[in-house]
Amino acid sequence: MKLQETKGYRLISEWLASGERRAFAFQEETWQHILKGESGLVNAPTGFGKTFSVFLGVLIRYINQHPDDYQQKKNNGLQLLWLTPLRALAKDIGRAMEEVIAALDMNWQVGIRNGDTSQAERARQKRHLPEILITTPESLHLMIAQKGYPTVFQSLSVIAVDEWHELMGSKRGVQVELAVCRLIGLRKQQSLPPPSVWGISATIGNLEEAKDVLLSPLGEEGFIVRARLNKNIEIASIFPDEIEKYPWAGHLGLKLAHKIIPILEESRSTLIFINTRGMSERWYQALLDIHPDLAGSIALHHGSIDMELRTWIEENLHLGRLKAVVCTASLDLGVDFRPVDTVIQVGSPKGVARFLQRAGRSGHSPDAVSRIYFLPTHSLELAEAAALKQAIRENIIESRPPFLLCYDVLIQYLHTLAISEGFKPEEVYQEVITTYCYRDLPRNEWEQLLHFVTSGGDALQQYDDYKKITIEDGIYKLLNRRMAMRHRLHIGTIVSEAMMKVKFVSGGFIGMIEEYFISRLSPGDVFTLSGRNLEFVMTKDMTAMVRKSNSKKSIVPSWNGGRMPLSANLGRKLRETFDRKSHTRRQKTKAEPELEILEPLFERQEELSHVPSQNELLIEHIETRDGFHLFVYPFEGRLVHEAMAAILAYRISRIAPITFSLAMNDYGFELLSDQPIPLDDTNVYELFSPDNLLADIQRSVNSTEMARRKFRDIAVIGGLVFQGLPGEKKKARHLQASASLLFNVFSEYDSQNVLLRQAYQEVFAQQMEEWRLRDMLERIQQARIVITFPERLTPFCFPIKVDSMREDLSSEKLEDRVRRMQEQLNAGND
Repeated sequence: MKLQETKGYRLISEWLASGERRAFAFQEETWQHILKGESGLVNAPTGFGKTFSVFLGVLIRYINQHPDDYQQKKNNGLQLLWLTPLRALAKDIGRAMEEVIAALDMNWQVGIRNGDTSQAERARQKRHLPEILITTPESLHLMIAQKGYPTVFQSLSVIAVDEWHELMGSKRGVQVELAVCRLIGLRKQQSLPPPSVWGISATIGNLEEAKDVLLSPLGEEGFIVRARLNKNIEIASIFPDEIEKYPWAGHLGLKLAHKIIPILEESRSTLIFINTRGMSERWYQALLDIHPDLAGSIALHHGSIDMELRTWIEENLHLGRLKAVVCTASLDLGVDFRPVDTVIQVGSPKGVARFLQRAGRSGHSPDAVSRIYFLPTHSLELAEAAALKQAIRENIIESRPPFLLCYDVLIQYLHTLAISEGFKPEEVYQEVITTYCYRDLPRNEWEQLLHFVTSGGDALQQYDDYKKITIEDGIYKLLNRRMAMRHRLHIGTIVSEAMMKVKFVSGGFIGMIEEYFISRLSPGDVFTLSGRNLEFVMTKDMTAMVRKSNSKKSIVPSWNGGRMPLSANLGRKLRETFDRKSHTRRQKTKAEPELEILEPLFERQEELSHVPSQNELLIEHIETRDGFHLFVYPFEGRLVHEAMAAILAYRISRIAPITFSLAMNDYGFELLSDQPIPLDDTNVYELFSPDNLLADIQRSVNSTEMARRKFRDIAVIGGLVFQGLPGEKKKARHLQASASLLFNVFSEYDSQNVLLRQAYQEVFAQQMEEWRLRDMLERIQQARIVITFPERLTPFCFPIKVDSMREDLSSEKLEDRVRRMQEQLNAGND
């Protein structure tokens, strides 16, 4: 039967028409597939109704199956399982679904299950499961860890994975793969047809692969449904009144804060995206200082702020009561804030997809314009703004490569199955290898994992704590109640630094902050959190006790993980941008406004050194009072530059005994020595050769120490290290010590251990981006390498030099020192 001829389609169309809306072609295409029981991936820009493309399809199918009594039927069991990466999305999605169900007068219930769900609500869900359950990957695994879970999913019709582009390419995505393969496996055991599986995705470069990863357990090719609708995005840069010829990262943004006040006044509601929590605190305070009238209509939103306050902010954004919200990635994803008509991005978003995602937070409806302003934190970032515009015009979006063979997640999953119903190894192995992540899992490694979970493997078999799973009649079970409780507490793959609550001495919870930051404070020190200046009093029971402070000076927390690297796509477009600028300068023609305003900086760079074109690598030798500097500009992002700097230092040290200090940013890196650096035309291509790359990485970088740090996360996810009970979390250094001990034991007594190998693989693939490093070296072999010898620091090297000074100077001293350096350099050129 054709979709348009069905009762379900007619009812949904009438409901849409009542709100003066009609279905998009991509939504109807998805409904048709769902009607046939097919699976796939929906791809559409933010704000075009991706949620309704799957959700309404499920309602249409149900109404068509029960045309006469769809309104009377209740207690239908779980029909739609909706997976979302963020708790904040659940409430918004649930509200939209309940509105439709009420309008159709159906007896369906919508339930939410995540870390914020009360015990009473969970118990109610256990007694009577709603027809729609909105949950997170972690909460779904917790459900699988409960006895009797197979009956919960007997009636399941559709699995929807929202924001799949955000989950894929992470261990949370692997959790989704494992859960999907289990739910499909259950239906096969019950001789029932498998549920339809639908991914919902916005911006992602490898869409076909994203679909294949999600649908792999089904063994079906599935469909990609593309919206083929263009979202109208307006991008405008905020320019400083004067371009600094010697820019440095971080300081310019706040100096431009006054320029966004008119934008806030012209807009109904604005989101101001800041890349780090620390800077968001400073921006919130700065805007209030500049424009005190914003008090009460501006809010601060990031992951360390108390959940109740975050919920209040989200609700008031919905209602249009807030003029502006300063936020981090905490508001990146799918929450529908219709009053928001403007977004301001402070500093480089480091990737095209992230910039588009944030732009889509404004004008969150198909016919609305998404308006986003780019505010640079140093002048060279204006070149990134030009690169972003070009990438968006060419529709160049980053890919999210899927994770492969994550042994730690698989070990955690085996414990989850063992807690609930137990598992038969052969049955689970056949299921697991249907996933994309584990499709190449060799039988011998599977046997090694089983050996590990039952006896601790070769290295830990003397310790009872690692013999968690016992075998009864061929079924693997975890019977120890204490271990089962511990496991349930720590299901998940997000491993963060130990967090501490921050509370007023007089009572009242403010938020969370990383333990390492608090450990550096002395009583009386003042720091900023949730937009307030707080005086640290003492630490009590993993809680930082504070009181309000009127001090004008405070320490801004610098949360770990704040620095995102430039994406490969944006790096490539940035090199092309410099190429275009060189061309327009030669032709004496106009460039983009961002590049035109940077003309004084480019002139100074060209005068002192060179502006590299796309097929060139610039290297600068500069001698100062500090020593001999070598600056290299691949424009490949901080992580690649960090690895390359270490490799180049190692390779040069083989030519002559020499030691270096290293510094890097997203544009390039510096080697600094107290003696001349032997790099010239005769050896430069050899020094940047991709030959023997892995061996040189291992010799140049302390890969063992990096793997040891990475192993801590793997040990936590795999359940080798206990993180502590709620409110009594182990300190980060204790976790590291425990994990390091295991790392040493495996290295010495079980060198083929799969978790040990995984630690090194993750260091190379994620921390060093080894594939990208190799691509860069191969590109350089085909490029023209330009070596210059400037007499003083250049505009390109200045921000790298400043970054190398941050470690040793306070922010005030750094600012004074940089200002003096700028004055000296400008005087030297005038």
